This record gives sequence, structure tokens and C-alpha cells, in this order.
Amino acid sequence: MDKKPVLGVIGGSGTYDMPDLTDVEMQEVSTPFGEPSSPLAIGKLNGRKVVFLARHGKGHIYPPTTVNYRANIYALKMFGVERVLAISACGSLREDYVPGEIVIPDQLFDHTVSRPRSFFESGLVTHISVADPFCPDLSETLASSTEEVSGSVHRGGCYITIEGPRFSTRAESNIFRAWGMSIIGMTTSPEAFLAREAEMCYAVMAHVTDYDVWHQAEEPVTVEMVFQTVKKNTNLAQKVIARLVADLPEEVTCECHTALEDAIATNPDIISEAARKRYSLLVDRYLS
Repeated sequence: MDKKPVLGVIGGSGTYDMPDLTDVEMQEVSTPFGEPSSPLAIGKLNGRKVVFLARHGKGHIYPPTTVNYRANIYALKMFGVERVLAISACGSLREDYVPGEIVIPDQLFDHTVSRPRSFFESGLVTHISVADPFCPDLSETLASSTEEVSGSVHRGGCYITIEGPRFSTRAESNIFRAWGMSIIGMTTSPEAFLAREAEMCYAVMAHVTDYDVWHQAEEPVTVEMVFQTVKKNTNLAQKVIARLVADLPEEVTCECHTALEDAIATNPDIISEAARKRYSLLVDRYLS
């Protein structure tokens, strides 16, 4: 498998492997930001190379706050991934986004409080644009692929990421609705921002599992509720991914892959060798 991957998949709650992958090679890697959540499964789907990583680890051992998002994204970058599909369980904050349906969000609100949000620390400063945090090209192809396999999909909506691991209070849930949020989850921030810093296309296939706690006519969200819906959607998710892999063009042509072009603020002449080495995979083509 010498060709570059057409897609990297980050599996969320209830999605810890990709049974349809063939010729699978498991790779354990280390990054400058520590160990990723799980070994990477590199295999073929519809004859094309795909890389899979379990966000919460095998058996779900990492809560949202302690997931090493930087190592996960960096590890995918190490293996040549240019597009990332993130699978996420989410709660609905809208009456018309019904449990069991798929949402492909186009906006993101970061309401987390204690996670590293950037690869770049002291020694090299960047300021990337995330006005539109999800890749529009990958998101549209994902939505079309979902429709092609008869999935019920909503295009657009704002995903609010909360810190977790607890679920919201009713007061919080109603405030988020008043803010205009569409769905709620615990993992898309800072994952989307790190993917942008790594110049990777990023889109979310959000599985609506519940109505959070705002909906008075529905039971408050529980772990059992989330996993029951995710289990029902597992077959759909596998079909969508297979269709997406078949539909994706070979080359990435959107602006995601040049996100750092005008984002580096530090004078290249004063960047230390240690900083250059730490961030080489991300910035070498701009500093050479």
C-alpha cells in the first residue's frame, strides 16, 4: 500500500473499528505530542487506502477531556492523510433534527475550557483562519454519499462542543438553544481546529442520538440511550464511509491544504532548531 490514503476516519463513541477494511496493517506510532488514542488501522476500502483511528481508544478508555487530539491528528498527518471524516455522537438542540438522523454541521462553537487548542506553542506562532471550520467540499460529498445510501441527512447547523464528561443541565441546554446552536457534543473542538492547522480537510458525520435534556416530552439523555442509537446507526455509517471513499476525487483542491500559507507570524530567521524540528511535518514547506 504505497499510495497515499484517500481518507482518514476518526471513530467516535461506539465506533472502535472498521470491519469492512481489508488488507489491514496495524501501526503503533509516537508523535511530538505523545501517543494517539489507539493504533492506526491502515487498509483498503473499495480498493482505496483508508486510515482509521479510535478517538476514545479501544473499549472507550479516554473521556473527551483527556483524548490526545493533537497526537491523533498528527499521527494521521504522518501517514499522509489529507481528508479527515470524524464520526460523532451528538444531542439535538432542534425539534427537526431527530434522533437517528445524520447532521453534517457547517459551523462550530467551542465551549470547552481545558484542552490544548493548537499545535503551536512558544517558538513558533501561527494564527489560522477558522471562519468556516469544516471543509465545504468534503462536507458536501459526505452529505451526498449519505443520501446515496438512503440515510436521512441534514446539511448545515452549528455544533457546540462542551467540556464534558457530564451531560448538560436543562438550564444550559436551553441557553444553547437560545444561542442558536443545532447539535451538542464533546469532541469536535479542538479536533477541527487542529485539522485546519495540519492543513487537512475535516468534516463531521454527527449521529443524533437524543434530544439532550431540553425536550420536556423526551427522557433526559443517558449513556445507554446514546449507545443504543449509535449501534443502530453502525451499519449506516459503514455504508456511508464506503460510498464516500468511492466518491472522493484523488486530489484535494480546496483551500484547507494551504491554511498555514499566510498564518505564520514568527520571523523564520529566529525560529530555533528545536521548534523547527517539533513542527517540521506541519511547516517545512513554508520555512525551507
